[in-house]
Amino acid sequence: MIGEPTNFVHTAHVGSGDLFTGMNSAPAYHLILEGILILWIIRLLFSKTYKLQDRSDLTEKEKEELIEEWQPEPLVPPISKDHPSLNYDVVTGPPSHKIIVNGKECINFASFNFLGLLDNERVKSKALSSLKKYGVGTCGPRGFYGTFDVHLELEERLAKFMRTEEAIIYSYGFATIASAIPAYSKRGDIIFVDEAACFSIQKGLQASRSFIKYFKHNDMEDLERLLKEQEIEDQKNPRKARVIRRFIVVEGLYINTADICPLPELLKLKYKYKVRIFLEESMSFGVLGEHGRGVTEHFGVNIDDIDLISANMENAVASIGGFCCGRSFVIDHQRLSGQGYCFSASLPPMLAAAAIEALNIMEEDPGSYRTSANTSTKHYKGKSNLPPFSMKMKNQCYIKINVMTPGLKVVGEPFAPALHLQLENSTGSRTNDLKLLRAIVDYSLDRQIALTLARYLEKEERFLPPPSIRVVVTVEQTQEEIEKAAQCIQEAALKILK
Repeated sequence: MIGEPTNFVHTAHVGSGDLFTGMNSAPAYHLILEGILILWIIRLLFSKTYKLQDRSDLTEKEKEELIEEWQPEPLVPPISKDHPSLNYDVVTGPPSHKIIVNGKECINFASFNFLGLLDNERVKSKALSSLKKYGVGTCGPRGFYGTFDVHLELEERLAKFMRTEEAIIYSYGFATIASAIPAYSKRGDIIFVDEAACFSIQKGLQASRSFIKYFKHNDMEDLERLLKEQEIEDQKNPRKARVIRRFIVVEGLYINTADICPLPELLKLKYKYKVRIFLEESMSFGVLGEHGRGVTEHFGVNIDDIDLISANMENAVASIGGFCCGRSFVIDHQRLSGQGYCFSASLPPMLAAAAIEALNIMEEDPGSYRTSANTSTKHYKGKSNLPPFSMKMKNQCYIKINVMTPGLKVVGEPFAPALHLQLENSTGSRTNDLKLLRAIVDYSLDRQIALTLARYLEKEERFLPPPSIRVVVTVEQTQEEIEKAAQCIQEAALKILK
């Protein structure tokens, strides 16, 4: 009992000695750093989080004057009353072949109803019967009780129509390619994109957070220059290059320029530089190729050479939503990583049923809706006059009409379903150019020809296209109606652009 306190004291003495020994053996900078941290903790414990200002240098009168002078900033920038967004045309009824605009019946040259299926009785009947069976909406994403049998049937039909292994559908056309791009390309990956890419592609690029390299529109030399530069960078750091994915993103038929991508040349670059190709076909699906399969059928290339094909069903199919198709392992990846697929309510069953019926019509008699675009290319080869705007008729003929009016030019391929009328010479002001084109639209509207200006989010577009009037041609328009529209545009241009 007597020895226990002695042992205790001895133990404490040994511990203190070890402590001092450890402090003496520790580096000086380590002790200084610990001392600074201890002092900083003590300061934080005893310092106030904020200081109240007990006095003010302003008198009560000066405070009142400042309050009276203060003006809050507007929530939105000031807009003039004649801004196009505040003066819109009101459409009554479905935007089919004949359209009611501001109470006046007009021939519709403004809607993307390329194959005239929007007002097709078979499609409407199928949608109505589906509405009675399923109701209006699904009220849930595909992975959470939002998958109906018609969704699976539509995906199977699209894959079969496009001759790919699998397809996936989205409930919103814009979100299709905007979701597909970030599903595969992540931070650190590289995407080569055409400057004329549409806005939905631009949003997909932004969401991917990848490194974006733009090449000049349809300029394969400029694209190869960028690919060579990247190849040189990869050779400097092979280890990093092995984990970087590289993509080329293009449109089959560009909505902003109405011309087609040089797909065979793109495929050569793909295999030469080992990159993947994403093809957006919203404007070419149902239009190009003998059966409407798009630009791959138009050029006669193997569809398996394209890593991913995307298109919306809001143009030729006259429904809602969009789809992607390709190999099974590529498409299945989107079912867990495609944001528009995972987090959006699925496509209403009635619209899925309408799309299936539209595919049925396209497959039953493809010749009545289109001919091979290659035929039209041969037909116009060697012509030296102005680019035409044309339509594909049910009798498999193209009707060619040139706008010979000075002051206007037609931009686009002869077989494009939507072309652009631009000013030959700009006034130097985008606002003034839009006013002139709007005057032509109004002149045509008064004469029962419905046209529209091409709209853009000017502050968000990466490469803002020049102002234009978009002219949409469909299988429903007759030769007389197209001639009437051409005559009307010529009269308007002569009167307004003189």
